[in-house]
Amino acid sequence: MDFYYHPASPYCRSVMLVAKALKLSLNLQFVDLMKDEQLRPTFTVLNPFHCVPTLVDNDLTMWESRAILVYLVDKYGRTNSRLYPKDAKTRAIINQRLFFDHGTLGTRLEDYYYPLYFEGATPGGEKLEKLEEALAVLNGYLINNPYAAGPNITLADYSLVSTVTSLEVVQHDLSKYPAISAWYEGCKATMADFQEINESGMQQYRLTSSLVPHLQLLHMPFAE
Repeated sequence: MDFYYHPASPYCRSVMLVAKALKLSLNLQFVDLMKDEQLRPTFTVLNPFHCVPTLVDNDLTMWESRAILVYLVDKYGRTNSRLYPKDAKTRAIINQRLFFDHGTLGTRLEDYYYPLYFEGATPGGEKLEKLEEALAVLNGYLINNPYAAGPNITLADYSLVSTVTSLEVVQHDLSKYPAISAWYEGCKATMADFQEINESGMQQYRLTSSLVPHLQLLHMPFAE
């Protein structure tokens, strides 16, 4: 499979972590967003939204990281893989966590930090309260379970951990959420090649962002 990515994108890293968990080999195709390579005709013909991650598996081309995660497990995972089990109730909980990550936690992170850094908004206020509310919900999920959707690590964790890495990059205070902190450290220890894939990508994020306005990478064409 051809996988078009940029390591600074948390959404790309979530796919790479799941591929590693499934022991899949991705043909990595680096897209240099700093040079607008995503606008080249050879890429836009694959993805008219010219964003990463983008996956090409034979005649299937898709973007949106959470859709890619589900596809990889459905096609290449073991039957009834714990990452995304067939049981309807378990899968529903995982789906809810995935949609919560996309539509609530990730959205509120962007709603707060984008104006803060791009528009000179004043820190604090209702948008920060909304973000903290979402983090409190995530913390609640993790109080009675080691992982986001229950006793086992699932696709929900691979998606959510990427969002939390973004919070780490912007130095958001997570100390008031002990369950998130414990889960985050557990993911680092449990997910195969987390250091190589995720933390090295975060380091590149920090290095690249030192060359452009702070947090500009968050505003780049990353497909959630």
